[in-house]
Amino acid sequence: MAIPFVDLQAQQAQVVDEILPEIESVLRQGNFILGDPVSQFEAEFAEYIGSDYAIGLDSGLSALKLALAALGIGPGDEVIVPVNTFIATAAAVSFLGARPVFVEMDENTNNIDVTRIEAAINERTKAIMPVHLYGSPVDMDPVMAVANRYNLYVVEDAAQAHGAMYKGKRVGSIGHAGAFSFYPAKNLGAAGDAGALVTNDPDVAERVKGMRNVGQVERYIHSLPPYNHRMDTLHAVVLSAKLKRLDGWNASRDHLAGLYIENLPQGIITPQRIDYGTQVWHLFVVRAERRDDLRAALQTEGIGTGIHYPVPLHLQPYYADLGYQRGDFPVAEMVADEIVSLPMYAEMAESDVRLVCERLSEFVLTANPT
Repeated sequence: MAIPFVDLQAQQAQVVDEILPEIESVLRQGNFILGDPVSQFEAEFAEYIGSDYAIGLDSGLSALKLALAALGIGPGDEVIVPVNTFIATAAAVSFLGARPVFVEMDENTNNIDVTRIEAAINERTKAIMPVHLYGSPVDMDPVMAVANRYNLYVVEDAAQAHGAMYKGKRVGSIGHAGAFSFYPAKNLGAAGDAGALVTNDPDVAERVKGMRNVGQVERYIHSLPPYNHRMDTLHAVVLSAKLKRLDGWNASRDHLAGLYIENLPQGIITPQRIDYGTQVWHLFVVRAERRDDLRAALQTEGIGTGIHYPVPLHLQPYYADLGYQRGDFPVAEMVADEIVSLPMYAEMAESDVRLVCERLSEFVLTANPT
């Protein structure tokens, strides 16, 4: 029996009957961009995250970029970014003419090594962008302490962490702004690309609202950078329906993660639970020697896997001009060669988790016969 890496159809099946009449209403009214459902979702999402404002956008990358732009980040500035994240985090910095400065990862959490941030700060540093990778919160107290010490902005990349908690607060609500992606495979996914920015700063919120809509403060009066990053109304309809179910879906992911941790064999390095918050397990990422052989063995059994991410940012061709070399971030380079993402989605059956664990046990036994 095949076990997909992710099953988008299973999630859509839970909301399709609810959203079809609302989708028909949007189609009949013809208000396809920034319609009333967008404002409704923005209010719902702001309340859920615990922020004063939420602004619907067209992607998580746009949320990161507009957050930085609203804070005045631009050419000549530097922004601290973890080296082991999706390229969108660093790209948001680059698109504004600023320079991403990479910091080594923490092998135990897969997040930025918070003890190394301060050493990367100089007179050009303007912001820190912690990434709550795989749905696991960064230890934010040290990040905020360093930021306050040097008067830096903090923009949280929460693209994979919808609903995750840090010491009683939703991630995304802790820094000066938080960015979320609603790519369909995320814990909270739209019917295509979408995103949101959250903040408690009214000035940031107003600037982002204007910049997303070609810089307009009123119709055809463009006083802000004229980006075009508006949320489509149909996405908001889908997201409102799914937001009501998000906590339940996250609880299911947490249960499945527990089954993985309990049943995976020795020889497979599993992620660990944190003691300062709650994870939402957007991805369940393990480490193994002979990673590629392991993936091939699982593929033979019809089990889907992924790698998030195979090349750290300092070795990406796009960033060759930054002057980094192989060996500059040894932890990230080692981990990139070992990580593999196992199937994880809220609707996944317990029996499928156990079957994946059994196949991994067989692989480990074959690879390391006694």
